Amino acid sequence: MSAQAIRSSDSAQPVRPPGLLRIAMEMRAPLEFAASVAAAPVLASAPRGDGHPVIVYPGFLGTDLSTRPMRRLLRWLGNDAQGWGLGRNVGPDPAVLDAALLRIKELAETSGQQVSLVGWSLGGIYARELAKRAPNRVRSVVTLGSPFTGPAGATNAERLFARLNSRRPYERISREALRVAPPVPTTSIYTKSDGIVAWQCSVEEPGEMTENIAVEASHIGLGVNPFALYALADRLSQAQGQWQPFDRSGARQLFFR
Repeated sequence: MSAQAIRSSDSAQPVRPPGLLRIAMEMRAPLEFAASVAAAPVLASAPRGDGHPVIVYPGFLGTDLSTRPMRRLLRWLGNDAQGWGLGRNVGPDPAVLDAALLRIKELAETSGQQVSLVGWSLGGIYARELAKRAPNRVRSVVTLGSPFTGPAGATNAERLFARLNSRRPYERISREALRVAPPVPTTSIYTKSDGIVAWQCSVEEPGEMTENIAVEASHIGLGVNPFALYALADRLSQAQGQWQPFDRSGARQLFFR
């Protein structure tokens, strides 16, 4: 079934920002972090990486501090996970995008390997767009709750984003351009109980190098949710040039849709 069919069949109404109930459910994020701590033995058995560099981009208003638990797990599993190193993410300012692109190029050159890009929410928009600009240096892209499709106003952060960026230049990318997937293996991890982003805005059109993985999580908790972290580790464990869709056989089918 196509992404368009998923959006049509699951929502007869126009795509709108999540309502109050889902916003309230974002309060469970600390419980998701606690669940990851409890699930440490299971997460330790997740597929291991091969040491290639991974850059993790924080969500809107986030910093590298917000992605530290995610990066710590990825390093534990053998990935060279690093923060984006550009402070607080307040929007895709051209200078920030140029600096982020330069970091990818430098990491690829110093490591001699392609770089994987992981983006949480708005950070996933960075990951996708940067991969389009440097496809030869990027191995794969994984986004978590990123609104790369659907209407621009279908997130509860839209007004705050517009207010903070009303007097500063930022990269304006059309919705049509955002919908285009990078020319590298790309995975969208999302949750239908997202309280910030309408989940339909995170559904990729499945293809030879694109896929979706739905998990039970909050938007704020995606970076510490045990199911999201396991899926992320699995996607980053694939060898360069040997990407395959996520395997949902066996016990995995109980937790991943």
